[in-house]
Formats: sequence, C-alpha cells, structure tokens
Amino acid sequence: MNSCIFLIYGYLAWRLWHGKEERSRFRERLGRPGRPRPEGPLLWVHAASVGEILSILPLIEILSGRRIALSTLVTSCSVSSAVLVRKRLPIRAYHQYIPVDSPVFLRRFLDHWRPTLVLWTESELWPNAILAIQQRTIPLVLINGRISERSFQRWQRWPKDIQLILNSFDLCLGQTEQDCKRLSLLGARRTEYIGNLKFVSPPLPADRQALAQIRTQLVGRPVWLAASTHAGEEAIVGRVHKKLVFLYPKLLTLIVPRHPSRGTAIATELTAAGLPVARRSLKEFFPIASGIYIADTIGELGLLFRIASVVFIGKSLCVGGGQNPLEPARLGCAVLFGPHMSNFSDIATRMVTAGAARIVTDEAHLCAEVAALLEGTPVRTAMGRTGKTLATQEAGDVMLRLLNRLVPYLDP
Repeated sequence: MNSCIFLIYGYLAWRLWHGKEERSRFRERLGRPGRPRPEGPLLWVHAASVGEILSILPLIEILSGRRIALSTLVTSCSVSSAVLVRKRLPIRAYHQYIPVDSPVFLRRFLDHWRPTLVLWTESELWPNAILAIQQRTIPLVLINGRISERSFQRWQRWPKDIQLILNSFDLCLGQTEQDCKRLSLLGARRTEYIGNLKFVSPPLPADRQALAQIRTQLVGRPVWLAASTHAGEEAIVGRVHKKLVFLYPKLLTLIVPRHPSRGTAIATELTAAGLPVARRSLKEFFPIASGIYIADTIGELGLLFRIASVVFIGKSLCVGGGQNPLEPARLGCAVLFGPHMSNFSDIATRMVTAGAARIVTDEAHLCAEVAALLEGTPVRTAMGRTGKTLATQEAGDVMLRLLNRLVPYLDP
C-alpha cells in the first residue's frame, strides 16, 4: 500500500510540474475537499474532461432550476475542464477535481460529500471509485455510456473484472444502441438507449464584444479553422495553407490545438516551415496578409467557430478517435474530418449521410475540400444549415427521456 501511495504522489507531482494539475487545488486530487458539503440532497456528476462537461451542463441547469433543495457536485480530471466549468455552472452547483482512483483518497472524498445519487458519464470506468460507490449502496447511473470496439475487445480479456464494475451500476444508458449491446455483453444488468446526450448541448458561447471586434478585423478575408488538433495534424494544416494561399492571398488559417500547452511547440514547427504565425495566448494580432493564427487558449472555440465557415475536426487524420463534430455544426459551419472518428462514429455517419459533413482521406483531399468549400458559398451554406438542423432536432426528446429515467433515483 505504501509503495502504491508513493507512486501516486510521484505521478501527481509529474502532472503538477507539467501544468496538468492546479497547484492551488492539488489537495482535491488526494480526496481532501475544497469546500464544505451543502445541506440537503447532493447529486454527484463525474465528467472526465471538456467534452463530457459540455454534454451534462444542460441536465445540471434543468435540475438546478426544478429542484431548489438539490445541490450538484461536478468532478473532472483536467485543468481545462475546471476552467470551463467554473464559468458555466448554475447556482448550487460546484466543481471539484476527482481524487486519484485509490481507496484511501476515495474514502476521504465520499465521507465528506455523501452523495445521494451518482451519475457517471461516457467511457471512463474507474474501478475503485465505482466499487466504493456501490459498497455504500449509493445509486449509480451511467449516462451516455460509450464502449469503443477497441475497449470492447480489451475488456473481454478480463470478463470478471468488467462484469463486477458494470454490475455496480443500477442503470446504464448507452450513447448508441451499439454501446448498449456491448455494455450488456460485458455484464451490465440493465441497459437502455434513450438517445445521445451530445445532441442536447447548447451552442458554445462567445464574447459578443470580442466577436464583433474580430469580424471587423477580418472583413473580406477567407477563414477556415482546424479544431482540436493533435501532433502531426498542425504540420498538415500548415502545408495545406501554403497551397491554398495561391488561390486566396489573404487566407487566414486558424489552429486550435486540443491541448493549449502545445502552442509554443506548434508555433516553432510552423515558423520553421516558413509560415507567418501569431498566437492568441500572447495577445498577438492576426497575420496581416496570409498566415496561421494559433488559438492556444481555453474556452474560445465558440468564438472561433463563429468566424470560420469551414471547420476541420482534428484527432481524425494522424491519430484516431476524433472530436465532437456537432459543436461547429450547431453554429452553421461546413464540417470536414478524417477517417478516424471512432469516438463519434454514429454522429459522424449521420452528418455525412445528411450532407452536413465530408470525410477527407489525406492531406491532398483536405486541401481540395477546403478550397472547394471556400469557393462554393451555396454548398458551404447548405452544409451549415443541414448541420445546424441535425445538431438541434433531437435535443428536447433526449433530455425528457433522461429526466424520466432519473426521477426514481432522485425521488426514491
């Protein structure tokens, strides 16, 4: 046990050194609370990072409005999610970092917070945390549960372990019907498909003053954006920009890296490739003629989606998994992504089928599609309109079904 604790402290120290932990709130990762527990019933919602946080915010807002006695504790792991959620949580909702998945730290956490109901989101199954909740007979519901094909194959090597974990959930609500099937095969007692909570998220917010200022600065300039990029994709985007400049001499290419801390490395790489580069984190101005603008900040995608009519979704060309394509679609953008969208396969397929998005297979294909969409205003507008409709049409039904499933646990 002592050796395990030593390793955990070493791991957390490494994360702290690399800016992946908040120094002022480091104790929360050890299960020590950052605030008193509020009186009355407490809903604990765990959402690993930014994407999961965005998908559960509407639920928290509705419950906070309807149940004045209910408080909500939201936990997450990443600093970026903490920064985002602090700005957007409603009244009687609080954020804490989830403790490391160790019985010692979890005991402290649960002794203090004593949740009435726990909602676990998507695919991050923490064995010790889930079993600790189950041992205290606290109702536990998996919402928007996701089991990728890779995870499904991996968990089949340890059937007893995953069955023990999934049996701890009173109810598993799958993100898709395929997820429900996989959850059942792996041992979940009760599964149900009520729709994808990703469709419920509201449009990402934007500062109105900043938006008006940027639109004034970029009048008449073609703009496209590469969102949530990972290593390797920025170099591709840079080369695409170089080719497109011959067609659009005033072209502005926006890059929003998935991890803003990579801003310096990305700028160094693209500058070495001979590209004019500016960074938002340094408060630099947009390149005057053509160039790359790296938005290495947190929580500004809503602002940037509103100034770029064409958006490429990262983590889909060089690495796999993808990011949520509904976010730009909800704001009327024409969407492109690579072939590796396994984490959003159902949404990606539906968007392509509806004509709201296109798949690009490689660098040359990305260049051709961006050029075509920047040139073809009617097509670009039609894609944006279709995507906006698709991204919003299911929101009410999904939320209503989710609230109905949670009532028995909120009012036992």
